[in-house]
Amino acid sequence: MPTRILPAVGDADAIRSVTTLLSQLPDAEPVTPVVDSTQLVDTLARLAAESVDELPEVVVVHERIGPVPALELIREVALRFPAVGVILVTSDAGPALFQAAMDSGARGLVALPLSYEELANRVQAVAQWSVGVRRHLGHGGDVFTGVGGTVVTVSGAKGGVGATLAAIQLALASQASGRSTVLVDMDLQTGDVASYLDVQFRRSVADLAAINDISPRVLADAVFRHDTGLALLLAPGEGERGEEVTDRAARQIVSALRSRYEAVVIDCGAQLSGAGAAAVEMADTALLVTTPDVVAVRGAKRTVRMWDRLQIRKAEETTVVVNRHTRGTEIQPALIQRITGTAVAATAVPAHFKELQGVVDAGRVHELDSRSTVRQALWALAGELGLVKAPVGERKGGRSRADRGAAGFRRRRDG
Repeated sequence: MPTRILPAVGDADAIRSVTTLLSQLPDAEPVTPVVDSTQLVDTLARLAAESVDELPEVVVVHERIGPVPALELIREVALRFPAVGVILVTSDAGPALFQAAMDSGARGLVALPLSYEELANRVQAVAQWSVGVRRHLGHGGDVFTGVGGTVVTVSGAKGGVGATLAAIQLALASQASGRSTVLVDMDLQTGDVASYLDVQFRRSVADLAAINDISPRVLADAVFRHDTGLALLLAPGEGERGEEVTDRAARQIVSALRSRYEAVVIDCGAQLSGAGAAAVEMADTALLVTTPDVVAVRGAKRTVRMWDRLQIRKAEETTVVVNRHTRGTEIQPALIQRITGTAVAATAVPAHFKELQGVVDAGRVHELDSRSTVRQALWALAGELGLVKAPVGERKGGRSRADRGAAGFRRRRDG
């Protein structure tokens, strides 16, 4: 059986040298390389959703992959796809990096410039390990595909546009439909999820920041169970502790959550932090909430451009949600779509603050009347995004980044 090898290389010259050498290995089946960390994770997730057998046995990660650093990427792949063996290709083959790579979950390290014999031996050993793991998982009857739950981030074009309320109602809709759901407050310095839901808590997302291996028990200790059944991972009560949650910590936390819950809804607030940027990059769906006024729409456009410059998210992979929408305003969703270059959710949230004022002031937005037009719109948005359980075929939208990334892999295998 040929060994399927997926190279993850961001540098054009390195791609040529790596793929050329891989193609010379006996019984090797190298596939079209992926050029960044996002494409790698999306491709593996899409393949794993079909079957663990669709995954490549070996992934070769080049040290210059981006935007996520190589060791952090290896850690995420090892956590989400434990049946895939990862090899790090690096110019620094010293003992310190070797130990760091092993701690991150790599199964081997190959030094640059590449040696045919060294690469062949390492690929063969890692492939045998991967096959053994899959055989064990197959006999165990509980195959972990690594896909986990759906991650949706909710960010604000500026402060006060309603991102937190939207995130809460989306999570409540998902939970009410029967999906296990966690709501994460990643607005680390000014998060208000706890205030909106009238909860007192001791643990927060900051308590997970320094933990390298987030076990189910550790995660359960940090999560607060709300009366609605919704799981909450809240922002720290002391805003300065938000600095403890780095982008690396955020990636580990989000990966751990998506492996335990069917839906992960993250309130990222309006200010971009390293943790929030990591969450937006990892998300299956990234929402950007705006109101139909000039200042907010300018803020949305500025945010979209910043995400693109920082290689966090492309405009076409971002969905804008229009909050406080009225038919009489000059700025309508179609105009916002043209200005921002993003997709715009089909469901716009109407401007009816009087419906909200009582529950917001009481800190009990989970008790918002089911007849509220705001609640109905946000729960309809949850359905549009696929957060609620619905019959196959009702989910809107085209192919995801994962669909596109996996298509080339399958074509290469079938061809």
